[in-house]
Amino acid sequence: MAEGSNSSFDDPRLSPSSKKQPGGWRAVKYILANETFEKLASMSLIANMTVYLKTKYNMEGVLLVNVINIWSGTSSFMSIGGALISDMFLGRYLMLLYGSISSLLGMMILTLTVIVPKLRPPTCIGQINCIDPSLWQLSILYAGLTLMAIGAGGIRPCNIAFGADQFNTTTKEGRSQLESFFNWWYFSFTFALVIALTAVVYIQTNISWVIGFAIPTACLLVSIVIFVIGHHSYIIVKPQGSVFVDLVKVITAATRKHRLDCSRCSFYDPDFHPRTKQLRCLEKAAAIADQNELDEDGKPKNGWRLCNIQQVENLKLLLGMMPVCLAGIGCFMTMDQQTTIGILQAIQSNNVLRSGFKIPPGWMGLSPMIALSIWISTYEILWVLQTKKLTGKAKRLTMTQRINIGLISAMACSIVASFIEKKRRTAALKHGSFKSPMSILMLLPQFALSGLVEAFAAVAIMEYLTTQLPESMRTVAGAIFFISLSMASYLNSMLVNIVHKTTKKGGKTSWLGGHNLNNDKLENFYYLAASIEAFNFLYFNLYARRFIATSCTINEESKEDQHNNEDQI
Repeated sequence: MAEGSNSSFDDPRLSPSSKKQPGGWRAVKYILANETFEKLASMSLIANMTVYLKTKYNMEGVLLVNVINIWSGTSSFMSIGGALISDMFLGRYLMLLYGSISSLLGMMILTLTVIVPKLRPPTCIGQINCIDPSLWQLSILYAGLTLMAIGAGGIRPCNIAFGADQFNTTTKEGRSQLESFFNWWYFSFTFALVIALTAVVYIQTNISWVIGFAIPTACLLVSIVIFVIGHHSYIIVKPQGSVFVDLVKVITAATRKHRLDCSRCSFYDPDFHPRTKQLRCLEKAAAIADQNELDEDGKPKNGWRLCNIQQVENLKLLLGMMPVCLAGIGCFMTMDQQTTIGILQAIQSNNVLRSGFKIPPGWMGLSPMIALSIWISTYEILWVLQTKKLTGKAKRLTMTQRINIGLISAMACSIVASFIEKKRRTAALKHGSFKSPMSILMLLPQFALSGLVEAFAAVAIMEYLTTQLPESMRTVAGAIFFISLSMASYLNSMLVNIVHKTTKKGGKTSWLGGHNLNNDKLENFYYLAASIEAFNFLYFNLYARRFIATSCTINEESKEDQHNNEDQI
């Protein structure tokens, strides 16, 4: 039998739906086409949602920020549920299919809100006298956004993994094909993102919202059709269980045995996994309190009462990473602020160039992408290659250095945004206009700095999670990253609400809120955000950064012990 072939329907990697050998590039061509259309659809709506809610739903600042942040946070948090359901019950193919259908239904509802005027409040008179959306109008909008969030939760944790399932990574050819697949996946993602942020956003803003929403809805329908057509060629992996459940088992077992004295206990450790000194209380989950906890083969009768040491150590390692992830949440808050409040600034800035061309406010989202791309190109081509030529060894910035640069960029982003906002508002008040005469291009620096936050901090934290966790916990790494994004969105919403309620007391001018930024003092909010980032910088350097070194050391020791065990075998 040829290497890497599938010979039995008992193999969870085999799809019985075709007589031909499933998987490989035969399947991936459908997956990449599906991914391109799906991303084009989703990003076309996400990129310009702030502008849509502001201009068509007349949402005042606080409500708009709440809606966008809660929707974004829920979409990220739903990914955890999607991963669990996929790994334990449905499998990745069905999870992707159901998630896509949910997203399509959500997009259809949002498209209806554009087509049917009664589903929205009337247009503002002079951009100031605005009628707020009614409860039933908001209910329809929220229904569409909820279905899209549920769909995102099913798609995000499964799309790359399903493509990776199509290759046999036990062979050299399979590993090479997988690497090529990742390159093509990122190419398709970038292609879709550029089209969404340029052509579709332009159509929505300057031509027609109906056409602009119909295009992504049609694209998602096409992506589902392509995905289903390719069913016969896929390797469909059966659900194998989730590592998330193992982590919950450890917490449950340790809680049940919290009064157990482990000074003389033996531990269930079939793989002779090394024990670390941190969080020894969790080791009670692996303590054998009674020999009756084991069956005749020496295995636990109940995995919720007795776990093995490796499960315990995995949870310890994960908890040890939380301080670094908390620092990351602060950075992600800055990124979120630009996708909402930054776009509101763009809406009230002069977007007409001397040539007469109108720049869609949603195009500001291109700035972080461009800044990120310029940095990566400069870093990889100039810095890394030049240091290798000069010293004979490529020198790269450490993980700690990159996170620190990201934290400083986050502070700089808020400070620059505060100065630019003060200039924008002063010019608007001087001319007595809703839109400031200040050019929208003046906002580019703050959006570019937001891109550098992602290029340094976000990428470094994702790398930290991925490289320091065992291969069996890579899914958890992605989940923790999504949870961090989710928490950033929720905290941003909480911060905006607290600031709004606090600053408007006593009839004072609120820092943000209302339909017109010119009546607020948004620059003060940015100063507050910069202060939070400064505190985050101190927190990371005085406390959290030590956990990077600790987890790296533990991971290296674990790998060394594993290699020693393999050599002995």
